[in-house]
Amino acid sequence: MSKLPDEDFRDSIATIDKQGKRSWIFAKIPKGKFYDRRKWLSYFLLLFLFSAPFIKINGNQFLLFNVLERKFNIFSFPFWPQDFHIFVIIMLIGVVSLALFTVAFGRIFCGWFCPQTIFMEMVFRRIEFWIEGDRGAQIRLSKQDWDGEKIRKRITKWFVFYVVSFLIANVFLAYLIGGDEVIKFITEGPLHNTKTLIALIIFTYVFYFIYISFREQVCIIACPYGRLQGALLDNKSIIVAYDHVRGEKEVGRAKFNKQEDRVTSGKGDCIDCKLCVHVCPTGIDIRNGTQLECINCTACIDECDSIMESVGLPKGLIRYASEDEIVKKEKFVFTTRMKGYASVLLILTGVFIGMLFLRNDVEATILNLPGQMFQHKGENISNVYTFKVVNKTEHDFDNVYFKLVYPKGTIKLVGKDSFKVKKQELSEGTLFIEINQALLEGDKTNLIIEVYNDRELIDTETTNFIGPRSFN
Repeated sequence: MSKLPDEDFRDSIATIDKQGKRSWIFAKIPKGKFYDRRKWLSYFLLLFLFSAPFIKINGNQFLLFNVLERKFNIFSFPFWPQDFHIFVIIMLIGVVSLALFTVAFGRIFCGWFCPQTIFMEMVFRRIEFWIEGDRGAQIRLSKQDWDGEKIRKRITKWFVFYVVSFLIANVFLAYLIGGDEVIKFITEGPLHNTKTLIALIIFTYVFYFIYISFREQVCIIACPYGRLQGALLDNKSIIVAYDHVRGEKEVGRAKFNKQEDRVTSGKGDCIDCKLCVHVCPTGIDIRNGTQLECINCTACIDECDSIMESVGLPKGLIRYASEDEIVKKEKFVFTTRMKGYASVLLILTGVFIGMLFLRNDVEATILNLPGQMFQHKGENISNVYTFKVVNKTEHDFDNVYFKLVYPKGTIKLVGKDSFKVKKQELSEGTLFIEINQALLEGDKTNLIIEVYNDRELIDTETTNFIGPRSFN
């Protein structure tokens, strides 16, 4: 079957020309009520993003994702490798929530909450508008010879972009290694923290490359979410949509003529000004329908409403709407599929809350030392173990020791009788357990061991004791 001429846009993206080279997007400055709302929301989210790694509650960083040391804080709650199952539940809740909102409201996360969009549209592109001007001025500057004006504006932009990228890299690093470590790096100087300096330089150039060159291609090429929405959206999903019924009517779109009655002529309300294309940060034509490049930023809604108001036509030619609302005039309904996602989300949230209540503040692990067999010591059998004690609380444990509850026997720590575990840290070591051979239940005996700090029971752990096979 031959392809319709108006579907050629599906074979290409706005950032790549017919020769396969980069086609630069020169977006028009957006204005309107939706843009103002996104702007204030972005200011709030930027404030949160820049402050979160430096806020502490009960001594815990508000958000921390220290992969190297395997320490994670989410809303000041610390999570250790032993809490990985809880972390997985959190990730699943995030994925299901994103799927639910996509089914219901399309790619709204990208346009309103995504850090990439916020930095690109509300920080870097606004800087670009301030230095180089609106769309027309930027196009003229790109075609202009490298004279004094162009050199001055480009160097200024590149420098400001680099400084902002450096600030973002510092904040990003604070999420990975901790806000205190970044402050320490600043106060002590880079020469005393070469590893941190190298990481900071790498992150700075990554962010700089993204916002000076790669830009909107992150959303179009790198991010898989645009392709995911194609599998989640249906005719009942609320998205940024062009009302093709009203915009095209019987004759189709046409330029505006004051002397013409568009109702009797059968022409659509779309006056083909193409400003919705010029204002789009990814360069698409929303009139072609839903496309993976659309990030639901609402810039086209504001621009179209402004044009409709200026020519005396009703607003809302481009608006938040579903395909069924446009074609069948049906209102939004919570579909069975949405209810399914909502049910899964509710179950996962309940599991997560239950796990939080069952989560221990102290996590002890006692395991047989790999490769070591039992030893005979008179009438007793001895096993050697490694132990780890994780202190998730906000106070130090100064006198931690183990007590064998079942069966009767003795526990001996290597080199000490007790040990300390500082807050938000772990201690590890080696211990021996000796049990009379007559008390063993077979070649494997289950042990119950209690962990104490002074006289306070802080955890109970079970492990196996290996004994000989041939005893009576």
